[in-house]
Amino acid sequence: MASAPLNEVCLAALTLSIVFLTILWYKLTSNISHKEESRLPPGPRGLPIVGFLTFLRPNLHHQLTELSQHYGPIYKLWLGSKLCVVLNSPSLAKEVVRDQDSVFANRDPPIAGLVATYGGIDIGFSPYGSYWRDMRKLFVREMLSNRNLEASYSLRRHEVRKTIRNVHTKIGNLINIFELACVTKMNVVMSTMFDSNFVEKHRIDGAEFRELVVKFLQVMGKPNISDFFPMLARFDLQGIQKEMEAVLKSVDSILDPAINERMKMLSEGEIWGKGKKDFLQILLELMEQKDIEISVDLVKIKAILVDIMIGGTDTTITTIEWVMTELLNNPEIMGKVQRELKDVVGMNNIVEESHIPNLHYLDAVLKETLRLHPALPLLLPKRPSQSAVVGGYTIPKGTKVFLNVYAIHRDPQVWESPLEFQPERFLNSTNLDYAGNNMKYLPFGSGRRVCAGLPLAEKILMLILASLLHSYDWKLPEGENVDLSEEFGLVIKKSKSLFAIPTPRLPNFELYQ
Repeated sequence: MASAPLNEVCLAALTLSIVFLTILWYKLTSNISHKEESRLPPGPRGLPIVGFLTFLRPNLHHQLTELSQHYGPIYKLWLGSKLCVVLNSPSLAKEVVRDQDSVFANRDPPIAGLVATYGGIDIGFSPYGSYWRDMRKLFVREMLSNRNLEASYSLRRHEVRKTIRNVHTKIGNLINIFELACVTKMNVVMSTMFDSNFVEKHRIDGAEFRELVVKFLQVMGKPNISDFFPMLARFDLQGIQKEMEAVLKSVDSILDPAINERMKMLSEGEIWGKGKKDFLQILLELMEQKDIEISVDLVKIKAILVDIMIGGTDTTITTIEWVMTELLNNPEIMGKVQRELKDVVGMNNIVEESHIPNLHYLDAVLKETLRLHPALPLLLPKRPSQSAVVGGYTIPKGTKVFLNVYAIHRDPQVWESPLEFQPERFLNSTNLDYAGNNMKYLPFGSGRRVCAGLPLAEKILMLILASLLHSYDWKLPEGENVDLSEEFGLVIKKSKSLFAIPTPRLPNFELYQ
């Protein structure tokens, strides 16, 4: 009998919750006028209050692509109180990232993302405007200039050579390609941010750094009810905001001592790195300058370092694994890549960044991999600053807008044999670049908010891939077949990790030292 009152209490609580959420849903959605609503794109019907949330499947990029086949290249769906619009064609992408780029230049960051970037003052999430323009200009001009990228090359080279030596100790054994790429990329990131000698001297723990980045990405990728019902954000019902705040404290525990030590060194006139400039040194020197367009303070420096630490990490690691997967699944293409490396680099030399501009076929392989497996299949969602018309439909101010590049990259009306891995399609196409100049190929986005770290990402990807493929032959374990299944998250990962066995290719043992 004791359960009856308990059931009544639960039923009453549930009823009150439904009433509360219904009122909340009505208030949150009533800002869209009836006139605007009548001109919204078509889309699937959801449930009251929760919208389409309960119908979402794990591989969201597949589901959204299927919905485009039913509702057309532009459609809407409600996720909680959030109106979302999905664009699935090059012509619609052009309307957003070219014709009305300034209107759609804002991001729609999750709450965890805002916490992670010190309130959204980084380059990735800060609102479009003069602050964002100045920050991006500072990042691209000062940090990613050809001069500074060349100055930091020795840092990248040192870490990639360390990986090649490490692989040589595991000849004939299974190697987890994702973990190999992860260690390499994280070491490159650490040395680029802090300089490897500085890392070793001050005992910055590489394993701790990697675990922290993994935790960072896990919390960032958790579905958060506060993102779908913004009125509930103050309650942090799932504790995700609190969890990210704890992760950020751990990030600060690494960044703050490094920044303080480097500031002390600079104030004492100590020269670090003998001409090699890591990003922290560049930023601190900019902070001391008074003649630049934007004032740089310590919090802004940390926000930019978080962008570098997090922004390209998961995408780069996952892309390396997908490239190796596709090459092992297409041994004849692997052979072409290695013949090019033999011709360009030579069997008695190691790969240098100076070789990269001449590795045309490897570049085509990377582009084709990013076509079939774009790291961010829906890019980062956009949020229009005012109501706009796209494809003849109204997109109200504040809508979450997804560019479904996964669908665009596999559209048979856009690509010939779209599901086949054919790097040759990129060899004679001058406008199919990484910068999004052709609307049918947008692996890093396009327009004002195209990936700011693109020049560095391209160099790191090509250097790691070229070094692994030039130094070693790779094969699958006996009896194993390549698994191409995907798992949706912040990035498209392989659902099953790739393991491969390396064999030395180069004749001189010293080339592995």
